This record gives sequence, structure tokens and C-alpha cells, in this order.
Amino acid sequence: MEKYDIIVIGGGVVGTAVLRSLSAYKARVLLLEKASDVATGASRANSGIVHAGYDAEPGTKKAYFNVLGASMFPSLTAELHVPYKMTGSLVAARESGLPALKELLDRAEKNGVKAEILSADQVRKLEPNISTEVAYALYAPEAGVVSPYKLTIAQADHAVVNGAEIRLEEVVLDLRKEGDEFFVRTDKGEYVASYVVNAAGAGASAINAMIGEDAPEETHAVGDYYILDSQAAGVVNTVVFPLPGEKGKGILVAPTADGNVILGPTSRKVPHDEAEVNAVTPEGLALVREGVGRLIPSVDLRKVIRVYAGTRTAVGKDFIIEESTRFLRYFMLLGICSPGLTSAPAIGDCVAAAAAASLGLEKKERMLPLPPKFRLTEADSDTIRDKVSADPAFGRIVCRCEKVTEGEILAAIRSPLPAHTVDAVKRRVRAGMGRCQGGFCRPRVMEILSRELGVPLSEIRLGEKGSEIAPYEVKQNYGKI
Repeated sequence: MEKYDIIVIGGGVVGTAVLRSLSAYKARVLLLEKASDVATGASRANSGIVHAGYDAEPGTKKAYFNVLGASMFPSLTAELHVPYKMTGSLVAARESGLPALKELLDRAEKNGVKAEILSADQVRKLEPNISTEVAYALYAPEAGVVSPYKLTIAQADHAVVNGAEIRLEEVVLDLRKEGDEFFVRTDKGEYVASYVVNAAGAGASAINAMIGEDAPEETHAVGDYYILDSQAAGVVNTVVFPLPGEKGKGILVAPTADGNVILGPTSRKVPHDEAEVNAVTPEGLALVREGVGRLIPSVDLRKVIRVYAGTRTAVGKDFIIEESTRFLRYFMLLGICSPGLTSAPAIGDCVAAAAAASLGLEKKERMLPLPPKFRLTEADSDTIRDKVSADPAFGRIVCRCEKVTEGEILAAIRSPLPAHTVDAVKRRVRAGMGRCQGGFCRPRVMEILSRELGVPLSEIRLGEKGSEIAPYEVKQNYGKI
């Protein structure tokens, strides 16, 4: 039975932010994730928006962590080499929506967020393609877009570089406290820790129930999305929202940090047992099309390359970010829905500081940096020539749509938190994220994984267990006839 100072349960953007912040201290830290990779739940399938912080109710934890987290993104993403763009955002409204925009502006001022209301002419200077029915918009210049899964993965990588451990495909079955120690039992073993952080996302209430802590009722909402090809880039320059309603911030149109355009999401309530299904519906996609038409009518849906859905979990109107009063050194992170992505870095620092104070941990003199990754599409000709000269694998294109080389795929497989599935490679280097969606490159990615992992091609998975892509041979060589 292995002993750790701190165990984090959950490998989403919040859990990995906590792990990264904890890795700055002299402690033995472990993260347990039930899926085949980090960033497979809500941290994979969301809008990737770094919210400025005008929407959150002043005085709430959402408002505090949103604003603090947003301020951290420029330096954090530079340090972790993660795609991020400070695009600004617009909340578009018709003439009748001006009072509601003024209420948002008042919230922005109370939350300390830079914002202003623009006239129709000012809006069109920023967004020439916006609907002619838009009369005003709230402009927040410090909003932005980030790659949510690349951020989650980079936080995990940086934590591992600094001594943290991550164990994937381990399902937590039981959590109990005896004396000053926590016992965490998974489907693969049992661990002991002095401190536990519950960052299990949609499963956080279930983890609470295991130990005997209050398990707040969770609500789950599925959002449908469209992704447009990079050829559609330029149809929108900022993140464009409608006026928010009862179901959330509404259907947006936004550039992504990787050069695509995203449309959505809807907000369909689902029962707990469907919280991880993540399937789009025709009705949901129709609502996205309708909402987009009211904002940016010129969006060309012939440029759609993928549809997907993501689930967000809430436990009321605010985040639950607190240490249990019933179980000392058990920290709970529940209901971290939007703006959870934006809030994650600040939440990570908060939890790490609480754990360090409780356990008397010393901070390391310095954290080891995360080395930058070579990207063919971002490198100049001299850098490419030197890289290919040193390793010819960086000169062999595997994914033609996204111009991803074999060398980049090998680096993903050999990274601090290694990629061992096709989807894990995809999230790290974008092989398969272009307009053909892996139609050409997937077989080659499978061959590289098979060779590097030393397993038969039939065992290579798309993602989770049971997702083997080619489990059977349809042709066999029986020798000469």
C-alpha cells in the first residue's frame, strides 16, 4: 500500500491545475483519473473561453476565481506553451436589450472587470459580419480563447516534470478516513494519504458520499457544438455571445485558439446516468443553427468538419470550494461549471496553499520549466531545417490537414504524461483534427502507436477500453497459391 502526502481525484482542468500547483511543494503527490487520459470529460468538450468575469454574481466564488484566473492566463499559457488568444468578447443585444447590458456592465464594475457598452457602429468595426439587428454590445477586451484540453495536458505534464505522479484508468471505489489517514481504494489497488482533494467533476458528489460527506444534488446539462474548418477563420474576430438567459450564456460564435470557429452550445438537462454520454441530437444542432443565424448570419455551415457534445455539472448557483469541516484535510471542489476553465489556475493555487498550510509543506526553490514542443506549423524555415537534420521524423508529414509530423507524434507518445491512444495523440498534436477528421492519418498514427508501445495493431484504441479500432483481421496471408 503506497503512501502519499496528497491524492487528487480527477484529471480535468481543475484537478491538473491543483496537481501542478502542489508540485511546487516538497511533497509526494498523486492524481487518480478513471479515464484513459486527462481532459476526457468537460475539460475536453467545452467552448474554450477565458471569460473576463462580468457575468458572475458579485461576491460569489465564481466571480472571485473567474477574475483572478483570467488575469493568470497570459503568463500561464506562455509558461506552458499552450495556444491562447486575448480576443475580447461581445454580448450582442437588440435595442430592447440595452437595460440588460447595463446590468452586466454594473456587474463588471463590481467585479473589477474592464468593460464598456458599444454602439452598433462600434460593434461593426470589431465584427463586420454581425447581424444588422444588433444595436448594442457589451465589450470586454480581456476575454480570450484557449485550447482547454492542451491546457489540461500541459498542466499535467508540468506537474509530472516536477515530481507529481498520475495514474490513469484507475476508478476510485472507496474512500475512508481512519485517524489522520485517508485510504483510497481503486480497481487496481489501495493508497494512503494525509490529504485528499476531490476534483472529480461529474463524479464529485459520489466521492463525497463514499467518505460520508454531504453529497449535493448535481444537475447535468449537455451542450451541442459545431466546429468549422480553419477556412472559416475570419468570419468572427471576438467571442460573440447573445444576451444570457436562464439556461446560461447562450449560443456563441467564436474563434478557437487553434484557428477554427466554434458554434454553440445548447443546454439540455440530462439525468445523472447520462451525464457522460456526450451525444449530440438533431434538435440540439438545430437550436445551434438558429442561434448562430441571429448573431452571425454569414456563417457558412458547409465548412462544418465536426459536431460534438459536452456535459457541464452544477450543484447550485455557486462553486463549492472548501475544506470539509467533518473530515479534516479533505478538500472539496464541486460544481465547477462555467467559468471553471477560466477559474482553474486560481483554484489550483488556492487548494495547494491550503494543503501546504495544513501539512506544513515547504515550497521548492524553483519549479522545473516545461520544455517547449516543436510545431511544424509554428516554426520558421531555419528551425525546421535544423530539426529535420537532427531527426528525419520531423520531416515526415503524417497528418496533411494539420501538417503534423511523425516526430511530433513520437514526442507526444514520449511526453511526461504519455499518449497511448489515438485520441490522446490527437489532443496533443492535432493529428486528425483537420477537415478529413483522421480519414488519411489515423492508420498511420495507429501504426506509430503500435510500434512505439510494442503492442499489436489490434490493441490500439481510439480512447477508452473497448474502443479498439481494428480488433480483427479481415485479410490474411496464407502464402502462395
